[in-house]
Amino acid sequence: MTAPNQVLPVPPADLPGTLGELRAAGHRHRTVKQELRDNLLARMRSGSDRFPGIVGYDDTVLPEVERALLAGHDMVLLGERGQGKTRLIRSLVALLDEWTPVIPGSVLNEHPMHPLTPASRALVAEAGDDLAVGWLHRSMRYGEKLATPDTSVGDLIGDVDPIRLAQGRTLGDPETIHFGLVPRTNRGIFAVNELPDLAERIQVALLNVLEERDIQVRGYQLRLPLDLFLVASANPEDYTNRGRIITPLKDRFGAEVRTHYPVDLELELALIRQEAELVAEVPEHVLEVLARFARAVRESPSVDPRSGVSARFAIAAAETVAAAALRRSGLLAAGPAAQGVRPEAPVARVGDAVSVTSTLRGKVEFESGEEGREIEILAHLLRTATAETFRARLAGLDLSGFTGLVAEGTVIETGELVSSAELLRQVGTVPGLAKALDRLGLGDAPTPEEAAAGIEFVLEGLHLTRRLGKDVTESGRTVYGGRG
Repeated sequence: MTAPNQVLPVPPADLPGTLGELRAAGHRHRTVKQELRDNLLARMRSGSDRFPGIVGYDDTVLPEVERALLAGHDMVLLGERGQGKTRLIRSLVALLDEWTPVIPGSVLNEHPMHPLTPASRALVAEAGDDLAVGWLHRSMRYGEKLATPDTSVGDLIGDVDPIRLAQGRTLGDPETIHFGLVPRTNRGIFAVNELPDLAERIQVALLNVLEERDIQVRGYQLRLPLDLFLVASANPEDYTNRGRIITPLKDRFGAEVRTHYPVDLELELALIRQEAELVAEVPEHVLEVLARFARAVRESPSVDPRSGVSARFAIAAAETVAAAALRRSGLLAAGPAAQGVRPEAPVARVGDAVSVTSTLRGKVEFESGEEGREIEILAHLLRTATAETFRARLAGLDLSGFTGLVAEGTVIETGELVSSAELLRQVGTVPGLAKALDRLGLGDAPTPEEAAAGIEFVLEGLHLTRRLGKDVTESGRTVYGGRG
């Protein structure tokens, strides 16, 4: 399936142009499932990446998917929202042959050696080895439908075209049918997302596709043996709440594969790094706070576990924090204090994460008893994630230089629009700062913005571990000073 305005690949010039040349080249017809099996085995034997871009499933989900592909089983991916089910489904396209021969103009992508419709069989018989051969790129061999209650049998399978009937064709003629999405993906992969949302009477239309591999349209049966790999996604909640997959349909899927969220912190971080489109630098310790935050929200008893907390939550959080840093950079450049001063580079700080609690609360389904406390709960979990990251990164490090700095009434003011130069000026030279910045992965020569990000994290961590006081002014600035 190609996106709008996407330029279609051009077939190489050395591909056979006729059926005779195709036979002479030794080409043999294979089903889609044979293609997937052969190409998956080839990747296994070469040691190449079988599912590029899929993070966190190497030892759990992917072995089950591979077994289903090798067995030739249609499958259902079952898991909560935001677990990468659609991403995984779309990655299967890369296991198809890059180019496959088709009869030019065939709506069903018919193979020249295996025509389906009476018209195509007649064409092959008439032209013989002189039949022109077209070539279809694998990106065009993928069909996808988001199941919605208004989806019809005509959308998926097809319907009688009254215009063609009016032109004089008979009702039993395949030429009178406007084929739906499923047959139009013949010789490819077809995906149904959120299958339980499909009305049960519409699910029945897929029974023949999965078992007998043919389709029925209106009042007569059209025997067109389809060559498809069918895969669907579903949320476990959907089996009992919004809808269900009817038992005969579940029985026809050869494999049910359960997906999951990243099992450990490193995989959560890897997913954020891969997927987030960051408009500013976000230091590793800030990303770790956000990854721990997402995991804490997912495990919180205040959050509905049946709905889940999408991996998109952590990705959007990282993008929001980066945007907050970019906003600070832009606003400071316009202020009077910026005249003749080096421009502030956009680097995220842990304080920027506070905005996430309000902007992303809509991504979380809370338990019914927590109504009105959503932001409070998220803010608490964010503080917990920050404290855990502080202990993990800076445990055992002597930070008495920071606590000593404010022991005698000195205060350090930071906040959304406090520049790095201003923060560094307030702190000055602090014993142990270099070691702290090194532990945070900011290197031996951090920029002023990176150093400011590290300092703010240390101050917030000391406050959360009750070693430093903190207050928020009416203007929104944060003041650290005194004992917590």
